[in-house]
Amino acid sequence: MKSTPALSAKDPHAPADSPVIGMVSLGCPKALVDSERILTKLRADGYRFTDTHEGADLVIVNTCGFLDSAKAESLHAIGEAMNANGRVIVTGCMGAEPEQIEREHPKVLAVTGPQQYEQVVKAVHTHQPIVHNPYIDLVPQSYEEAGIKLTPRHYAYLKISEGCNNRCSFCIIPSLRGDLVSRPVHRVLYEAEQLAASGVKELLVISQDTSAYGVDLKYAQSPWKGGKVAAKFYDLCEELGKLGIWVRLHYVYPYPHVDSVIPLMAEGKILPYLDIPFQHASPSVLKAMRRPAAQEKTLERIRRWREICPELTIRSSFIVGFPGETEEDFEFLLNWLDEAQIDRAGAFKYEPVKGARSNDLEGHVPEEIKDIRWERFMEKQQDIAARASQAKIGKTLECIIDDVSEPDENGLCGADARSKADAPEIDGAVYIRDIAGAKPGDIVSVKIEDAEDYDLFGAPA
Repeated sequence: MKSTPALSAKDPHAPADSPVIGMVSLGCPKALVDSERILTKLRADGYRFTDTHEGADLVIVNTCGFLDSAKAESLHAIGEAMNANGRVIVTGCMGAEPEQIEREHPKVLAVTGPQQYEQVVKAVHTHQPIVHNPYIDLVPQSYEEAGIKLTPRHYAYLKISEGCNNRCSFCIIPSLRGDLVSRPVHRVLYEAEQLAASGVKELLVISQDTSAYGVDLKYAQSPWKGGKVAAKFYDLCEELGKLGIWVRLHYVYPYPHVDSVIPLMAEGKILPYLDIPFQHASPSVLKAMRRPAAQEKTLERIRRWREICPELTIRSSFIVGFPGETEEDFEFLLNWLDEAQIDRAGAFKYEPVKGARSNDLEGHVPEEIKDIRWERFMEKQQDIAARASQAKIGKTLECIIDDVSEPDENGLCGADARSKADAPEIDGAVYIRDIAGAKPGDIVSVKIEDAEDYDLFGAPA
């Protein structure tokens, strides 16, 4: 169970006898935002929080149900909470199919599905009532736009939509979270502005399909600062770029209109970073996956993007061993990686997921072949990443500090930081030596002295 400043039973604003809630948040950053919203609403109702099972009156487990391995992790986390506490409410993606949870853990207090914030809060009130005190309880304007954050103070996730309109054959997210539902643009911008005002230095824009933002709203305009802004991917990026903080884009499908944001990156308005889940390169595998966008033109577009913005970093994820993937398909992927030179990439071995249409495809790849292909992919990608890191030696990079060590007798300390090419928790780090007076959230210039795989080492420039 991850300990964060947001989860503390020593809440000065809550009565000492208020019920204490524990939270376990599993899965992706989108689920983390869901956890933040639940906690914010409960905090508004007067509850306190803890980072231990034993100190809680009940525990909420926010589950992930994307893969069978994730479901197993979720069931294990529920079991741990049940053994240590015994009073558990389950929510999240796995809660959309409660039968397995209730079969494994029949004594859980309640099970709710993803995005069902009010049902979770109602279940907490039912099983651990609290007396509302209007003189003490804090009520934010909207728990979608302000409240408790489970990330460090200097960065935050900004969720712009729920659900997805795509029907990739390996994915069950639409059946769990529904079709795309975009937040009105003025609400997104208001939340972003509030976060920046509270000291956030980096916004990580997330959704299931970030570049599809606004499609369901028919790109409706909203009033904003004396004018109007359309609920469009480019317009949102342009407005976020005016905040004067780092803005990082995640889960961006490579639709044609993504090209329009590259100049914003070149101009320094948003970070030169694109997280694009390509998943594969072979046309036949992509067709079997039912992936959107014109994948056959991707290499040409990547070259054009880097001509416009040479500092662009591309991160991606890929699936190896997808049903029907031949050795020829896999070699095509490796050759594509050589050409694309993806800066950051992870690979997953294909897993059947209950309810996914890919289960019915022919030509399932044996596990031992998946293992071999995964190792070959990672060897190729690590070589690409290592060369990219070595090329940064001698350069000066802007970095945001995440953590600092205790200063020595000269007042100097070490710091863990990230460059513009590094998203928190998934990419590399920049380790800074002999820095003085630094604190988390500071943005400093670092002269890179050495590199190792995905990580860089340097000193203040």
